Amino acid sequence: MRPIDVSTRVWTRLLDLRTEGGSEGAPEWTEAEKAAFDLYAPLASRNGGYVTVAQIGQSLDGRIATVTGDARDVSGPDGLAHLHRMRALVDAVVIGVRTALHDLPRMTVRLCEGPNPARVVIDPKGRLPDDAPLLQSQEVRRIVVQAVDRPRPNGVEVIRLPDQNGALCARAILAALHDANLQTIMVEGGGITIANFLDAGLLERLHVAIAPLLIGGGPQSLTLPNPVRRLSDAMRPDAQIYGLGSDIVFDCDLRA
Repeated sequence: MRPIDVSTRVWTRLLDLRTEGGSEGAPEWTEAEKAAFDLYAPLASRNGGYVTVAQIGQSLDGRIATVTGDARDVSGPDGLAHLHRMRALVDAVVIGVRTALHDLPRMTVRLCEGPNPARVVIDPKGRLPDDAPLLQSQEVRRIVVQAVDRPRPNGVEVIRLPDQNGALCARAILAALHDANLQTIMVEGGGITIANFLDAGLLERLHVAIAPLLIGGGPQSLTLPNPVRRLSDAMRPDAQIYGLGSDIVFDCDLRA
């Protein structure tokens, strides 16, 4: 496991990568600083074309919330900081409508320096109310992907896609976001939305952040629509493990 140190000089370099390109760290950095750069550089760099990454925070027993739906403190403070760093480095963050309705996320960068990403909600049936908190800010792009002919407030972009048995095709969603000039995209939640993108083979990377707590019940982290029947058929991505402090993260490279 590689402990990370997101020092000021490392984070400044990562933010520069986001706007200026390049892919190099600095030889005088400590090993923990180099580990931090290795963890976040694939999100920051715009030299490699389109990148889609997902991040999910879970407990030791693979839960993302309690049986009552409480998910606020699943990740420790360093796990939350990790999530906010990822937000600051991507162009857009994608969530499903159930997460938007239940958690009322702000989808902003608050725990580190950096820009707020565009906010994307997958809402096939147009359930998200127009007064939802994440639709209110005029400072960032707000996009709703839906199948219905439902108008949205001025400034909120609407992407219409065909309904597929009450859902939307993950591949069509991603193609539409690329057409909207969004290059690096993070699928943040919930578990079903992440699983749909993963099952469709659309993720280049998956970050699984694990906090040292046992919940004992509640929603599972990832349940794929088409689970394998044999372990020999399971995905075995190349994974690097990083120590965040309060949590650890598995950085899974899915490109192979």
